[in-house]
Amino acid sequence: MGHPRLKETTAVLKHKVLDEFRFFRTWLDKPLTTGAVAPSSPALAKLMASYIDPSLPGSVVELGPGTGVVTTAIIERVAPSRVVSIEYNPEFCTLLRRRFPAVTFVQGDAYGLSRTLGDAAETPLAAVVSSLPLFTRPLPERVRLLEEAFDLLAPGAPFIQFSYALVPPVPPEAGRFELERSGWIVMNLPPARVWVYRRP
Repeated sequence: MGHPRLKETTAVLKHKVLDEFRFFRTWLDKPLTTGAVAPSSPALAKLMASYIDPSLPGSVVELGPGTGVVTTAIIERVAPSRVVSIEYNPEFCTLLRRRFPAVTFVQGDAYGLSRTLGDAAETPLAAVVSSLPLFTRPLPERVRLLEEAFDLLAPGAPFIQFSYALVPPVPPEAGRFELERSGWIVMNLPPARVWVYRRP
């Protein structure tokens, strides 16, 4: 009989490899909607979630959860019942609903944020946490998404976004908001940084 700790470690590794395969296969099929060849690292996910203030009321909306690495970090900060996650890929949605039964998953387009959310979220929102590949969209669409999110967010609540680029996905001059950036998370493939937008 195998050691329980070894069995647990083997199961986690198998789960991780399967997720990376799912992600890579989806990226090959639809690179512009998936945007990355592998899921975010736990280090990146934890940093993104650290910008959420658990004391703020309202839902936390996640955009583009993929296989759920960032979702895991979010529900370590707030109750899963407060999380509403929008995923475009129906296969990922099925997987996520099985993995996180207490989280609300909405299958749809995050770029039509209000319409896709409907009445699934409690507003004003406490945070929006986005793993969308924003650089695959024209700047006006990125600005529109950010503005739509700010209309739903509580004043000063964060829109949290990661990217692999040296420059922010939405530059400060494109709107009226404050912008904060993290250092590079090198334990991610490829290295990434977090951009936090707030409207005062």
